[in-house]
Amino acid sequence: MSFMKRQLMTGVGAAGILVAGASGAAAQVCPGTTVTSGLHRPIGMAWSNQGNMIVSETGVQTPHSGRLSIVDPSGTRRTLLDALPSGPSDVGDPAGPAGIVMRGRTAYVLMSIGDSVLAGPLPTRQIPNPAVSSPIFSSVLAVHFSASVEKRTAGFTLSKADQGTLAAGGRVLLSNGGGDTIEIELVTDFPDYVPDPVPGFPQIVRGSNPFGLTLVDGHLYVTDGGRNGMWDVDLASGAHTMLATFPTIPNPLPIGGPVIEAVPTGIAYAEGRLLVTLFRGVPFAPGSSSVVEIDKATGAWSTFIGGLKTAIGVLPVGGGYLVLQNSSGPAPFFAGPGVVLSVSDPAAPPVTIANCLERPTSMLLGAGGTLFVSELLTGRIVALPLQ
Repeated sequence: MSFMKRQLMTGVGAAGILVAGASGAAAQVCPGTTVTSGLHRPIGMAWSNQGNMIVSETGVQTPHSGRLSIVDPSGTRRTLLDALPSGPSDVGDPAGPAGIVMRGRTAYVLMSIGDSVLAGPLPTRQIPNPAVSSPIFSSVLAVHFSASVEKRTAGFTLSKADQGTLAAGGRVLLSNGGGDTIEIELVTDFPDYVPDPVPGFPQIVRGSNPFGLTLVDGHLYVTDGGRNGMWDVDLASGAHTMLATFPTIPNPLPIGGPVIEAVPTGIAYAEGRLLVTLFRGVPFAPGSSSVVEIDKATGAWSTFIGGLKTAIGVLPVGGGYLVLQNSSGPAPFFAGPGVVLSVSDPAAPPVTIANCLERPTSMLLGAGGTLFVSELLTGRIVALPLQ
């Protein structure tokens, strides 16, 4: 989306910290500093109760290269869990670990679509992969680890046999040979895909591609960018149901198909409602993306913040919201930088906090009013002061 010139605006951020910014068509706002780099396409971040970031990395082109890392306040990275399921998606990009949330000493981590499906005979359509590399794609894993393990571990490795054990409903206990252990279990396993035939092509399917999650009152709420919906997962039983689905909308551009997909991505919880970003699909038209609000009891939803482009994260901050855009240029697809926007009033123009990010994927608010943003392609985590 293109940004009109705006006056300087301020709002109250977390713990009373001022959130300020200004934007203009050519202005560049780059307040960030690099916390760490060299991550393998980071997707999600969560705070541990030891003050470290636990980062999910979706991996590189090599299968089974997904990873969980510990990033301490100094920016030092250590491996927590390596060789998680990953594989090339139907568009060729690595797909493995995605969103992450922590409760106590447990990290709940999404496994995304991986190589469960292949590019189909029609554009944007998929067919099943007969040689899928992991039985636990499109799932939620629970990773239990102690504070002492977090403090000193040199990392654990998940084997293909371990993945099979998890798929069968068993628990996996890993040891790194130094007396440290972690335990992993499968919370729920979404279907890798569902039939989605079109005339003349009965083999076409629609893949499940979980991306973001949040934890509320014993339930995980999970966005599914492949199925254009949001799952409700009961932690006690592991049962999952599709709570909400999001329809296609007309494509406003002369390129691409007649409609564009919803592609839900980021998710947050605030004041009794779920907030979900609709990234939108090809051709990623400016102004088509949005943040929607959802009733977690009924699944009823409505648009909360509109007029965005490739919105991928939303975060309540004080009395307002931060919205993360993966790209923000006026052209379709991924032209332009990633941005962080401050929204105090959904009906008013947003304020740009930063507009020089490289394909950002997630945000995490830290103590002292610092916002941490992960970048997919650079493998960085960037710190942005919200004052």
